[in-house]
Parts: sequence; C-alpha cells; structure tokens
Amino acid sequence: MSSSPTGISIHQSDRALKRLKVRKAKEARFRMCGIGAVVAAVTMLGWLLVSIVGTGYTAFYQHYLTIDVELTESVIDPTGARDPDELRKANFRKIIQEAIYDRFPTVTERREKSELFKIVSASGATNQARQMVYNDPTLVGKTLTITVPTSDDVDQLLKGYIDRDAPENRRKISNKQIVWVDALTETGEIKSKFNTTFFTATDSRDPELAGIAGAVVGSLMALFVAFAVSVPVGVGAAVYLEEFAPQNRFTDFVEININNLAAVPSIVFGLLGLAVFLNFFGMPRSAPLVGGLVLALMTLPTIIIATRSALRAVSPSIVDGALSLGASHTQAVFHHKVPLAAPGILTGSIIGIAQALGETAPLLMIGMVAFVTEIPSGLTEPASALPVQIFLWSDSAERAWAERTSAAIIVLLSVLICMNALAIFLRSRLERRW
Repeated sequence: MSSSPTGISIHQSDRALKRLKVRKAKEARFRMCGIGAVVAAVTMLGWLLVSIVGTGYTAFYQHYLTIDVELTESVIDPTGARDPDELRKANFRKIIQEAIYDRFPTVTERREKSELFKIVSASGATNQARQMVYNDPTLVGKTLTITVPTSDDVDQLLKGYIDRDAPENRRKISNKQIVWVDALTETGEIKSKFNTTFFTATDSRDPELAGIAGAVVGSLMALFVAFAVSVPVGVGAAVYLEEFAPQNRFTDFVEININNLAAVPSIVFGLLGLAVFLNFFGMPRSAPLVGGLVLALMTLPTIIIATRSALRAVSPSIVDGALSLGASHTQAVFHHKVPLAAPGILTGSIIGIAQALGETAPLLMIGMVAFVTEIPSGLTEPASALPVQIFLWSDSAERAWAERTSAAIIVLLSVLICMNALAIFLRSRLERRW
C-alpha cells in the first residue's frame, strides 16, 4: 500500500478523504435528483389520472324519469291503419308533453309548461316512445310506464355540478324546475342508473344521448386494417433487411429513412393519406379502410425497428448451430431465429398498434371527423374514431360534454393499458431462455 512521506496512506489522507466526501455528496445529490424526478413524474401522472377520473366517472351513471304515457290513438294513428311509415311520423312529442303535464296539473301557463317539458330529454323520450310503437303497433291506445332520460341540465343539477344557491339568472335551470325535479326525486320517479347509453349509442347533439359505440367500432375497424397491413409488411421488411439484404448504399439509405420515419409527426402521415389514398386513388372519405391504411403507414417504422431489435437479440449460436447441422440460411432464419424472436416481434407489433389507437391528427386529415349517427357496418362506410370523438366533444361548451369527454378518455386509457399489459404478458409467456 502506497503511503505519504509521513507514513499515512494516500487513501486516508485529509485530501483524499475530502475528495471522497465531495464525491459522495455529489452522488447523494444525483440520487436525490433522480428520486425527485421520479416523484415529480408520478405526481403529475397521478394528478392527471385523478383529474380525468374525477371529472369523468359521473358520466357512467345518469338520471332517468319514470312516467306513465298514454299512447292516444287519435294522436298517433287516427286512421287506425297501423301503417309503420305513418306511425313513425306521428306526433310523439305531444304524447310525452301530455304525460308530463298530467303529472303536474297545477302548471297551466304556457311558459311554465315549456319549462316543465325541459326536465326530460325531448329527443330521447320522443324517439324512445316512437321506436316502441314502431316495433309493436299493438301498443297504440294503451298506457305504458316508460323510463326516459332527463335533460342534461337536470342531470348536471342532480350530480351537483349546478349550484342551487346561485342567482337564477346565472344558471341554466330555473327555480321552478328545481322544485319540480326535487318533487320527482323525492317520490322516486327520478332515479340514477348505470348509463348504458354511453356504451351502446352513437354520437348525438344532446349530451344525455351521446355514446361511443360508433367511435369504438370505427376504431376497431381501422385497427384491423392497420394490423393486417402493417404487421406482415413490417415483419417481412425487417427480416429481409436484417438477414438477407446486401450491405450497400441503398440498404443504408433505406435503414436511415426508416429510423427517420419513426420520428416524423403523425400529421405528416395524414397528409400523405390525403394526397395518395383520397386524391389519387379516390378512396371514400371518412372510411375506416383509409384510416387503417394511414395508421399502417405510421406504424410500419415502429414494427420494423422492434422486429430488427428482436432478431438481433437472438444468440448467433442458434443460427450457427443450425447451419452446422446442414440447414440453409433461410431455414436457419425462419425455423430458428424468427420463432425465438417472436415474443419481441409480437410485443413491438402490439405496442405499435396501441400507439395507432390513440392517434387523432392523421384521422382528422382524411375526414374521420364527420358527425356519424350510425354504427358503421363496413370498412368503406363513414365512421369516426374514439380519439377523434374525444377531440370533438372537448370542443363543446356545455358542462355535460366535459364529463363525457373524460369518460371517453378513461375508456381509451383502459384499452391502451390492456393492450400494453397483453404485450408484456405475451412476451414473458412466450420468451425462451437459452
């Protein structure tokens, strides 16, 4: 052990101990900075999730009014022909109005009646009664007890988002409406239930009737097209570039551009889809087919890079062993290397598709921002997507849209978390050790 002229080890000298103390202090500061960064990231993520869930969980339940409706034949079908077309055109709005007016017979003034009718969702109640009679014309002339959604203002009032103590001219619901709503709530005629409409209905101009079913189906169709196109092409391109392509300037150029495309903003792929698929090939606008092709282009670089990384992670001894036993290079790659790299390939593909699920900008560019009121039944029919639906709802001013926007974000995040969890599970389940 080296020592100083005084006989003290250089590692135990005052200068060495001082340097050691400074180094340990720097390490401690660096460790604290790292811990602080992690805490800050978790705090911000937690704050974001709490904010979204706190705003959106109320959209999963909604208030409904149970009323007795007399399906008066003289109003619905005065001719008695029970013609479906005539039944569909009948004045069901008047039927619903009379049912509500009968519940409060003391309300006689026209203005008060108008306010009273605004307690329920006019479109929702009218369409529900119309559909019931259309499906079963024998109901004409009978009195039915039906449950209809309340208006979004009443729903927001009962959820506590409208301040009852605020001046009447500063809230969207009057004092008389509050009295009527409280009376109906006390008698149990207005109750809160699970909002199945949110999951089974399509987009609507009325918040209480809006749902995500059409957007979810459109997203699934687009993802199906993206998966069917990007995974085979991406995996094939990666295997060729990694195992069979000659090393020259052309392949170097291709590899550089693939890496660059992975960092290109997604809206650029939307512009490419607009120029190529819509303007050049004349494909239908707002169709899941076009949306899926655009998402496939965006996902290709991610899948190619992930696949090449998975192939490189396979030990070269596997291929060498296959070659030494007489297998050709193609057999060694496809019979040994690709199967061993399958977990990584599958993980990269799922993560790439999950990334495509959350994209909005490229879909906006190809017109998947249309107001679609029916669930699409084909790849070429107009459709929306869940991220685009969230974008549209977030731009609406009414308070009821805010909770539905957050609820749709919760659904989207849940799907993304499940897809990433599936990727992790499959990787750990299928991964082989050697």
